[in-house]
Amino acid sequence: MKSRIATVIVSCWVGLSRIAAQDAQLTQFYATPTYLNPAFAGTGLQTRFGLVARDQWPAIPGAFVTANFAMDHNLSSMSSGLGMMVHHDRAGSGALRYTSVTGQYAYEIQLKRKVFLRPALQIGFVQHAVDYSRLVFGDQLARGGTVGTYESMDGTNVSYADMGTGLLFFTPKMWLGTALHHLNRPNQSLLQNESRIPMKFSMQGGYRMSVRTPVIQKNPQSFVFAFNYKAQQKFDQLDLGVYFEREPVFVGLWYRGLPLFKRYELGYANNDAIAILVGTIIEDLRIGYSYDITISRLAGQSAGAHEITLGYEIASRHKKRAASKRRVVPCAKF
Repeated sequence: MKSRIATVIVSCWVGLSRIAAQDAQLTQFYATPTYLNPAFAGTGLQTRFGLVARDQWPAIPGAFVTANFAMDHNLSSMSSGLGMMVHHDRAGSGALRYTSVTGQYAYEIQLKRKVFLRPALQIGFVQHAVDYSRLVFGDQLARGGTVGTYESMDGTNVSYADMGTGLLFFTPKMWLGTALHHLNRPNQSLLQNESRIPMKFSMQGGYRMSVRTPVIQKNPQSFVFAFNYKAQQKFDQLDLGVYFEREPVFVGLWYRGLPLFKRYELGYANNDAIAILVGTIIEDLRIGYSYDITISRLAGQSAGAHEITLGYEIASRHKKRAASKRRVVPCAKF
């Protein structure tokens, strides 16, 4: 009985922490950049596909499993980009599910030679559902844990539209973007009440520094410095990272948290994780793996987080030959 109660307490605590954050956490967010900001739609050479699979805190019962598939296409003749994304999040031993299908559009404005601005919009359809048969309630624990609950459940799923916008500024060496998600603050309540999703603000950017030596000519190497800040209601967080790239191998190191201050509780350290990332490119296929080392209060109990990404880009020979002459956002590929 004590073991069951402890499991329920930990699962509830994890669930509440995720509710405060609302949106899924990704370490390799540049592997599917349109999840980060719709203004990235169409910033590839032609057609780009990305897939992310994440298992967060696998040692904690009822932790989170996330999958994200995205594709986008560059319409260079129309100075536009189109994107489509399917996202699925599962938590609480599979009881709580979130699935969305999102369409995105970005328009590219050339401010001057090799300096661009991209405003964007997105709209998605979301289904939020829960399987009550996979949950354990207090009255069940009090009566032994193997009987049904007396709780009355009114709803099992809810559907709604979800809107967002983004803006991206970039040059050949740097980029800076901002995004607002859940602009319409949709009602996600499963109990026929009102529980509106708080708007999420994010800002991301970085700088690419090329390193050339007399020895290294064919495979130039680069360091990419990047950040991503996001805030949603009381939750806020900063990711700071650096990549080392020398094709076909990429490695990266990220810190996630706000160590010196917390927006709604001063003096409280908000350390989350240190992430290690490795990746490789095989022709047009990108493969990445990252592991999050938890440094929060869950450090000894969560078993970190595993994330695998796949990316594939389709481009004609003409597009590839023109790649050195046209604009390409200099952000990391993982």
